[in-house]
Amino acid sequence: MHNILICDDDKDIVGALKIYLNDPEYVLYEAFNGAEAVEMVKNTRMDLILMDIMMPVMDGITAMAKIREFSNVPVLLLTAKSEDSDKILGLSVGADDYITKPFNPMEVCARVKSALRRYLYLGGGNTQPEALIIGGLELNDRAKTVTCDGTPVLLTPKEYEILKLLMSEPGKVFSPKQIYESVWQEKAFGDENTVAVHIRHIREKIEINPAEPRYIKVVFGQGYVCQG
Repeated sequence: MHNILICDDDKDIVGALKIYLNDPEYVLYEAFNGAEAVEMVKNTRMDLILMDIMMPVMDGITAMAKIREFSNVPVLLLTAKSEDSDKILGLSVGADDYITKPFNPMEVCARVKSALRRYLYLGGGNTQPEALIIGGLELNDRAKTVTCDGTPVLLTPKEYEILKLLMSEPGKVFSPKQIYESVWQEKAFGDENTVAVHIRHIREKIEINPAEPRYIKVVFGQGYVCQG
């Protein structure tokens, strides 16, 4: 499953792109200005962004520059034919490609697939180190192993992905909704309690005293954070 963010202040264009990209392999997200897009990319792992240039609140070029401060996710700019100078500026500050309005549906699909292929299969999406270490807790993503104080820990695939997400950004609080949508790759509709159950199981396996955890802690009313 690939997370794709469509950002355009024109809701009709967003709707049209969602129709073009109606694919079971894609999870589509919406934003209607650059500021919304930046916040969404901070909180949800994205594999591709379709970004309009001319938008209120924050334009696409500014949003992309801010996103480039913390993410190398590919960005395809949505441009009008008259915006040649903006295309050049966008490419110079980090855009991967652009699509000119009005859109050809087949071109949109082809460019999206090409960008995803480059990013995910040629190494662009592999930004995390092979081993994540917090205190005595170590996760080796290449070997798919977890050890705690040198002792192997057997996790289910979902438990492993939750732990990897939390360990990838120590100190960052993830809401149950963010964890669910990142790990299960689908929208959370009242499924947040599922995350709590998995967190409890992880704690039982990695904590000396699950009631007083060293690694996975609750931030009341906000979510979970991993820290040593």
